[in-house]
Amino acid sequence: MLDFPRWKRIAIWLALLLGVLLAVPSLIGETYSKQIGMGGFPRISLGLDLSGGSHILLEADVDDLAKTRVAAMEDTMLTALKRETPPIDVGDVSTTNGQLSFLVRDPSKVDAAMEVARRQTNGVGTSGQRDWDVRVVDGSRIVMAPTKAGLTSFINEAMVGATDVVRKRIDALGTREPSIQRQGTQRILVEVPGFQNPAALKALIGKTAKLEFKLVDQNVSPADLQAGRAPIGSQILRYENGAPIAVQRRSIITGTQLTKANQTYDQSNQPAVAITFNAEGGKRFAQVTRENVNKPFAIILDNVVLSAPNINEPILTGSAQITGSFTVQSAQQLAIALQSGALPVTLKVVEERTVSASLGRDSIHAGITASIIASVAIVVFMLVTYGRFGVYANIAVVLNIFVILAVLAMLNGTLTLPGIAGFVLTIGTAVDANVLINERIREELRRGRNVVMAVELGYKEVSRTIFEANATHAISGIIMLLLGSGPIKGFAVVLLIGIVTSVFTADVFTRMLVAQWIRRRRPTEIHI
Repeated sequence: MLDFPRWKRIAIWLALLLGVLLAVPSLIGETYSKQIGMGGFPRISLGLDLSGGSHILLEADVDDLAKTRVAAMEDTMLTALKRETPPIDVGDVSTTNGQLSFLVRDPSKVDAAMEVARRQTNGVGTSGQRDWDVRVVDGSRIVMAPTKAGLTSFINEAMVGATDVVRKRIDALGTREPSIQRQGTQRILVEVPGFQNPAALKALIGKTAKLEFKLVDQNVSPADLQAGRAPIGSQILRYENGAPIAVQRRSIITGTQLTKANQTYDQSNQPAVAITFNAEGGKRFAQVTRENVNKPFAIILDNVVLSAPNINEPILTGSAQITGSFTVQSAQQLAIALQSGALPVTLKVVEERTVSASLGRDSIHAGITASIIASVAIVVFMLVTYGRFGVYANIAVVLNIFVILAVLAMLNGTLTLPGIAGFVLTIGTAVDANVLINERIREELRRGRNVVMAVELGYKEVSRTIFEANATHAISGIIMLLLGSGPIKGFAVVLLIGIVTSVFTADVFTRMLVAQWIRRRRPTEIHI
């Protein structure tokens, strides 16, 4: 137990020195780190509660998602039925009550239409359930409704996509270390340290950004337009000022076919958004504009018509410009939203708040004060109680602090106020192992053991107790990490790191120091 060959001593010292080195940038600040050539070293970021910033909790609109899925299935089914040989003619299409229904005009083709409908469904997990329920009503009407398992699957897919879109939009702001995580099945928690404008953040990440280009239906009479009546295949939408306009239901191109979007200015020097389509989108846009010269088409964002310009000539460049009542800021936000992609589900803000930077500074000051008081109290206690062995334990505590900071930095960790609480707790428990070891050495000395044997048995016999005690702490930390969220996870991460590092410094490191002292001085008695 007290045998430490040269290579092992060198490895332990190198590991600890590396920990100190990696912890320095987080302690001295970014500006000083750059001045001494450590600007590229990993650093610990401060969480929202320490640095201030914006906190927003988003919730998915499940009802809207269900309607969107039914509308998408309508387009899919109508297209699939037309592609059958021969095509299957349907009518009286309805998407009310959260389900799709349509009438098969030729009763002899009901079975063929059912087969087409079943091909559009998919299995959910390993349960054998399908995402859509397909049935025949009244002999010739087919009804398709999302199953409970299907709706759950739709929500999960949409939330995964929405989380990714929200992350892309926030990354485009240039802010550092945002925290974006799902809460439950239908919510996303967004925390952006250092960003003190929650209104702008909410406007950006809450925008669905579903962009569509549709041809205007010019055959709708003004009376029907005002009454909100549209023929089959068309719909009534509104401009930003509330004026109605009739457009075809089917999109000629959508935002999914964009490759680039950026803020620019139109011919009147007003803010606008320039967009570029991919190869497929550019080809489709060129074809539609070629076939509809001198006809208007509507540019629609989240079911609101931004503008309806006239197609004066075919647009063959694969690019277009979106104009409207934009400011520079709103045009930039729209460009970011389009560039990052449309949200697959509408997100509603259910909670928002701003944490001021001054509150964060107060939290840091209180945390540092608590850490200093805890450290000083532990140092004094160990010195008074155990003398030389207390000195070794105190050196281990200091190095343990550096190593924890280093590990957090290497993991790109974010330090929060609960994380500081975990940090202080770790400092307090870091000497537990040394207390157990030193008390066991005292006991062995009272039994008449010589110094070497007492120290040997002190470290050896307590090893199992140390392992079991830290194992129970680790189990608690792992459960908090897996089941907790936000602040609880921050506390758990620091606690788990502290458990590992404290065992290393309190057991391995102090044992090496004691072994070197005994080998060098060969004491016949010790005071502990």
